[in-house]
Amino acid sequence: MSLHAGLQIGLVGCGRWGKNILRDLVSLDCEVHVVAHDIESKGNAREYGAHEILDTLSMLKPDLVGYVVAVPTTCHREVVEQLISRGKPIYVEKPLTSDTAAAAKLAELGQGKIFVMDKWRYHPGVNAIRNIIRSERLGRLRALNLRRRQWGSVHSDVDPIWILLPHDLSIVLHLLSDIPEPLFATCLGEEDWLSVLTVYLGEEVPVSIEVSSLSAQHERFLEAVFDGGTVTMKDDQPRHLLVRYATQSGPSQGELELQDVGASLPLLLELKAFLGFLRGGEPPMSSVEEGQLIVQRVEQCRKLALAQERGSRRSTN
Repeated sequence: MSLHAGLQIGLVGCGRWGKNILRDLVSLDCEVHVVAHDIESKGNAREYGAHEILDTLSMLKPDLVGYVVAVPTTCHREVVEQLISRGKPIYVEKPLTSDTAAAAKLAELGQGKIFVMDKWRYHPGVNAIRNIIRSERLGRLRALNLRRRQWGSVHSDVDPIWILLPHDLSIVLHLLSDIPEPLFATCLGEEDWLSVLTVYLGEEVPVSIEVSSLSAQHERFLEAVFDGGTVTMKDDQPRHLLVRYATQSGPSQGELELQDVGASLPLLLELKAFLGFLRGGEPPMSSVEEGQLIVQRVEQCRKLALAQERGSRRSTN
């Protein structure tokens, strides 16, 4: 029998990603009570093993031990505020909100109770790079470079930057234990709907991030540059890191090593962490305060990029 067997969980939302959450919770022997509004979500809930399917949040039974929120980003605050009065832990999909004031309000209400589902903090490759940083086996970390590119977005309530950038900011947080202030940013798109954003953060360890929904190539890329070499993680090699060791002299490109990091699935790992917390264990990553920081940094990056774009337009007129 699973360690988590018998845990009664409320899942609010069962759309494109919510159905995966339901699938994994059921695989962990949880009894999942699903709030689903539309026909597609109700169909997902039936197909993936919901214990019961409810039309409204208020219909959820009061003795559930915790909640997972997988509704559109613009609905996060409303749903979480309704759940927080129940006094049980809440795991909300990233980003926490798409507004800094709303994020601050949730951080005030939910300290120790609200957590954000930053799945890349559970990725075995990201954690292997974190271990390399901490062990200093390649020397000092000098830079981080991240790219997250794709064509289009399935989300209609917020633009692609709100969906893509939080992933990479959570990776930066995981590797550096902080998210440096943005220093420079550029963008493509309209003020309320950006499709491409490139941002540079920090000075001690420079970080570059590019996110785009206008790329013909699907790419998830992370590169950590050290004194003693470079470590690369790419989505076309999900189980491995490419480590290239620096050479002291000569024309050689440096010794290459393919490091196996395993095939553990981040979503399943983060759900196990939440269920462990419900059983009395350590809290999952990320805290509501860290979720608030990510929202703050996204807004700062957007404002910086838009200011740069307006300045460029004025200079050409």
